[in-house]
Amino acid sequence: MKIEEYTLQTIVEPLLEWFSGHARVLPWRENPSPYRVWVSEIMLQQTRVEAVKPYFERFIQALPDVKALAKCPEEQLLKLWEGLGYYNRVRNMQIAAREIMDNYGGTIPSDYEELLKLKGIGHYTAGAVSSIAYGNAVPAVDGNVLRVISRVAADDRDIMKQSVRSNMEKQLSAIIPKGRAGAFNQALMELGATVCLPKTAPKCDECPWQQLCLARKEEKTAQIPVKSKAAKRRIEEKTVFLIRDGEKIVLRKRPAKGLLAGMYEFPNEEGYYTQKRALAYVKEMGLMPLRIEELTDAVHIFSHVEWHMKGYLIRVEAMEEEKGFIFAETEDFVDNYPMPSAFGAYTQYLNIRQGKERWL
Repeated sequence: MKIEEYTLQTIVEPLLEWFSGHARVLPWRENPSPYRVWVSEIMLQQTRVEAVKPYFERFIQALPDVKALAKCPEEQLLKLWEGLGYYNRVRNMQIAAREIMDNYGGTIPSDYEELLKLKGIGHYTAGAVSSIAYGNAVPAVDGNVLRVISRVAADDRDIMKQSVRSNMEKQLSAIIPKGRAGAFNQALMELGATVCLPKTAPKCDECPWQQLCLARKEEKTAQIPVKSKAAKRRIEEKTVFLIRDGEKIVLRKRPAKGLLAGMYEFPNEEGYYTQKRALAYVKEMGLMPLRIEELTDAVHIFSHVEWHMKGYLIRVEAMEEEKGFIFAETEDFVDNYPMPSAFGAYTQYLNIRQGKERWL
């Protein structure tokens, strides 16, 4: 069945009534200004709500408005984002903030099409900001919305196709209640996040649409939505080196472009090194190793690649600066060197807490 064959208008009132009594209390909902909505929606992409809360509060405290975001030094910006991943998102936010300062007088535009012109803002984020912050009747279709609408209409089209997403946006545009657009879009997201859960876990008995849902009626909630499989991630094997003397640890900065651009990292090399080869690597750096300890293996998953890592903690004699490397004091590392969570399994050996962990 296709969504056009289902009378979508029937879902509106039961959904809004349900949302009025079941909406979660979230920090960005307390004051849904355009800036706060924008920041929260970018953070929430591929990150759970509970995980985002401390990041959001810290970010807003440090950068309370568009102007502050536009002026923020890059390393402070990346440090605030540390642990969320997908660092290009916050870089794009800063580019967009500067565009807003230059072209919109510092005010985030309310118009959906104008929002789409800003760096890093796609259809979903533009719809969320325009509807939630400004009350405009435009759709905001994310994965949760795709799932709940596909199920209620028993729509078995592949939601990974842009044509299906565009069609769903068109159908929802026709039923968004004027004056309640923000509540409607948030209610759809909330239903998908808390009740109409993925795969075989929907809580149908708690759903306001249980009498309207065709997937439930046809016992197809496990099959809908239809979602084509993503390409298999490639695996990269790496050896990570934690090299330190007394209080200093060796770091290096990643290239300005590419994966984790501009972030700091522990020295690492492709392939798995033996202890003998690892010691030789350190000597080639001009350092004198004193002791080596093999660390726990770790895996970090990105969207298109997996890092399978083997690690060593290597104590060396007092270090002098070497070209291409940074010798950071532990306290400076925590505050001034943004490092991706990919290395989180190894920072624990230095008693360093990253991202959300260091704020708890």
